[in-house]
Amino acid sequence: MNIPSTFDELSQLDTNGIDYKGRLKISTRAHLVSQIQIEADSLQEEKLKKENPGKMIGTTKRGIGPTYASKALRIGLRAGDLADWDTFVPKYDAFVARFLEHFDIQNFDKKQELDTLRQLYEKFNGREDRMLVDGIDFMHDYLNNPKKRIIAEGANATMLDWDFGTYPYVTSSNTTIGGVSTGLGVPPQAIETNIGVVKAYTTRVGAGPFPTWLECEIGDRMQSVGHEFGATTGRVRKCGWLDLNVVKYADKINGYSSINITKLDVLSGIPTLKVATHYELDGKKLEGSMPGTIEDLARCETIYADLPGWEEDISDIKDFKKLPANAQAYIHFIEDQINVPVSWIGTGPGREDMIIKEPTE
Repeated sequence: MNIPSTFDELSQLDTNGIDYKGRLKISTRAHLVSQIQIEADSLQEEKLKKENPGKMIGTTKRGIGPTYASKALRIGLRAGDLADWDTFVPKYDAFVARFLEHFDIQNFDKKQELDTLRQLYEKFNGREDRMLVDGIDFMHDYLNNPKKRIIAEGANATMLDWDFGTYPYVTSSNTTIGGVSTGLGVPPQAIETNIGVVKAYTTRVGAGPFPTWLECEIGDRMQSVGHEFGATTGRVRKCGWLDLNVVKYADKINGYSSINITKLDVLSGIPTLKVATHYELDGKKLEGSMPGTIEDLARCETIYADLPGWEEDISDIKDFKKLPANAQAYIHFIEDQINVPVSWIGTGPGREDMIIKEPTE
């Protein structure tokens, strides 16, 4: 977590009169993102851009990768370190010194960051609704409370998982179901339901292979109608046909209870829809399998099925049976291919623009 960014976001809640007192809890084990890690992230990406633009990762330049690197090197700072300012300062000095041994950062201003953190330290700790908690105890108190339900929302997607995604064009963490256990300290058997969130088409932000990418008018249309811009950076997302090989692969790893299909309305008005069902590599069918290297992935042939589209505006529809027949068929095709039920279907940008689909439909 980035402390200054956290309080910038909280100031937006304050401005809008949203009361978060006692509701925001931060684990003492959460690693802190320092300005020096943000600078390292940006410098690394700029270096890749100069040396070989095609090898750029497409990072958000928010310091996430270098923060995970610091964690792996066992030199990082954690939120719990900021509970006591007198002990935090020497830890911070030691961290910066160790970080500079591994990353070439010039003229980093420690004093400026320390001054900022000192001001925020008072807000961080001097509150009635103390934010810092032992995350393990906090989670298990809720797990053992029959009146409580816990929802864990994953960021990014399976193909950006740093173990199972299109390495090295991935994020710096486990974005798959295992992240619930490693990130929150929740035992695997406590996970009751696992919902896969899948767009009705496929998108990717940043660099990396994208087999179904549409570099044409249809891709541009998806991008425009679906407002496909990165939530963090505003970067344009590439758009392509729905890649069910990726969905099948993600299901192998995550074990979905059901699927939530979003943005079905974006496909309205496209006469013929293509859906990637599998890949072929050197004459071998890959169905729910992804090559372990991006070089092999680039050699794959993507196999498509053609489905008829629909012209109708579906944004106000709340009943699955009232969807155009071809839209219903599109959903049924997905279910048949991945052998996982679709339980929700997004038909517009609003929270209420959602169809709850019964298993018999």
